[in-house]
Amino acid sequence: MSTDAVGAQRHGEARVTDIDFPYQDRQDYDDAARGLLRSLEPGVVRNDGGDVLWDNDSYAFLADHPDEPADTVHPSLWRQSSLVAKQGLFEVVEGIYQVRGFDLSNITFVEGDSGVIVIDPLISMETARAALALYRAERGDRDVTGIIYTHCHIDHFGGVRGVVSQEDVDSGKVPVVAPEGFVEHAIAENVYAGTAMGRRAGYMYGAVLPRNPKGSVGAGLGQTTSTGTVGLIAPTVDITRTGQELTVDGVRMVFQLAPGTEAPAEMHFLFPDRRALCMAENATHTLHNILTLRGAVVRDPHAWARYLTEVIEIFGDQTDVAFASHHWPTWGADRVREFLSLQRDLYAYQHDQTLRLLNRGYTGSEIAEMIELPPALRGAWHAHGYYGSISHNVKAIYQRYMGWYDGNPARLWQHPPVEAAKRYVEYMGGADAVVTKARESVSRGDLRWAAQVLDHVVFAQPDHQEGRRLLADVMEQLGFGCENGTWRNSYLSAAAELRDGNFGTPTQSSSPDLLNQLPPEMFFDALAVQIDGPQAWDHDLAIQWRFPEHDARFLTTLRNGVFSYVRDGQDAAPLTLTVNRAALAALAAGDLTGAEAAGLGFDGDRSVLDQLVAVLDPGDPNFNIIEP
Repeated sequence: MSTDAVGAQRHGEARVTDIDFPYQDRQDYDDAARGLLRSLEPGVVRNDGGDVLWDNDSYAFLADHPDEPADTVHPSLWRQSSLVAKQGLFEVVEGIYQVRGFDLSNITFVEGDSGVIVIDPLISMETARAALALYRAERGDRDVTGIIYTHCHIDHFGGVRGVVSQEDVDSGKVPVVAPEGFVEHAIAENVYAGTAMGRRAGYMYGAVLPRNPKGSVGAGLGQTTSTGTVGLIAPTVDITRTGQELTVDGVRMVFQLAPGTEAPAEMHFLFPDRRALCMAENATHTLHNILTLRGAVVRDPHAWARYLTEVIEIFGDQTDVAFASHHWPTWGADRVREFLSLQRDLYAYQHDQTLRLLNRGYTGSEIAEMIELPPALRGAWHAHGYYGSISHNVKAIYQRYMGWYDGNPARLWQHPPVEAAKRYVEYMGGADAVVTKARESVSRGDLRWAAQVLDHVVFAQPDHQEGRRLLADVMEQLGFGCENGTWRNSYLSAAAELRDGNFGTPTQSSSPDLLNQLPPEMFFDALAVQIDGPQAWDHDLAIQWRFPEHDARFLTTLRNGVFSYVRDGQDAAPLTLTVNRAALAALAAGDLTGAEAAGLGFDGDRSVLDQLVAVLDPGDPNFNIIEP
């Protein structure tokens, strides 16, 4: 089916192209099935209490009809999801194995002289433990002799306690290897804006959607996220430069740092003796995000492309297979080079063409409608936008360089959504008239416009039931037409909330392990963004903080609604707090009672801390998205 046909049938925003989707290309099916040794039967992971934390079998409807997409799913997304949903233990090359389909990401096992090195232990302790058990059932009960985190996103470290103990790491028995800056970035993403990101991730991954052709079929990068216990064991070995070599359990590795790409701390590495290259998350079988729908710091596609060029140059001639932390490997030296080159061109093209057009005066939303990939990229399945998209990536690149303001002063000081919506609806003759006109737009197939105007109805009059119902129907139809898994999930999640109410944040990414690694400076930064400024205008508070396990002390002040800290500050303060690591984690979680139980020490006027706590305004994990 051509892009034109798909667009005409499924989605009003798809643009006509002159190239067919290459459905006749079956190479991905062969690669995704290659090396399968055994699967988990049934494909379900539970916690010790019997709760289901991962259910890959819920996607069986995809496997039953891989070439027969339902009318409610874009056929290209159906194809991708049927490939991603394959689960089991796979041999990459002799001595390197992956478990796929146990979480959003892959876990990789590299056999050494005496045990096995684990790369990227998934999100949850329980899914990682199940993956290790599946590996051992096939390859023997080998001890874990090393851990490698390819980058600082939670789906690549959260399950670490399912494969190794803190004691084995602390004793030096098991090194934990990660790129420089890993801990800082891993914590920052889940602490500073973690509440908002978590809520929006519920939309992005379709957390509450049913698994069926009218609900979630996957997120393009992986099916969805597991919901088990998240942990973090801090790295013991930092990779600080490209070309750095390391041997763990007799396995030699050569590293390439790639900061500021898909993650702020990320790395690739070659196993030269096995001619196998790990690409982390910078070259997968989808167009990735420059800015995710859940929110993040805008990534740098220029650097991303540059590091892919570099990896081809330094490792290309030594590689027969490339594997990543998502999806299936690519085998053959020529195919690997072509794959990496096209992935490089994918990010470079978006970057360069966005810059070209913004320098001609076009705005981000305009450029997103103008850019079309060249035929070689449109014809490569791995360049399709199942997770990222050209539309939202281009807007992110514009944002990276130019910010939110497009230069037109008429848009410099616009009303916020509710006030703008009230005025739009009034201008258009009232909510009933807008809904009537929106129905006409729906009948013409102009779903994008119908969604835009009905959004005003819901924000102007949230209790307008006809408007809510019609917007839910429009969101559902937009979702059914999406090739992008996260767009589909977002549209369908919005429809669900319009019909059934706010579902909150089903999956939590923060954990005691993350908070236990929190350095004092990041703790203070996290407090600063919770201060209710107006409530704190008249406060003048000072506290001395002592952190024995960090060998650090700080003076903090709260003045003019601003919370500041100075290391080794000498000014007198009416209260001194002594904070051990456990008490720090409790304070970071907002649990003052727990902090006291963990040994928080007071010397001086306790009321000063109470005054500080009283002006904290923590995030709301249940804030509204599709309505005001």
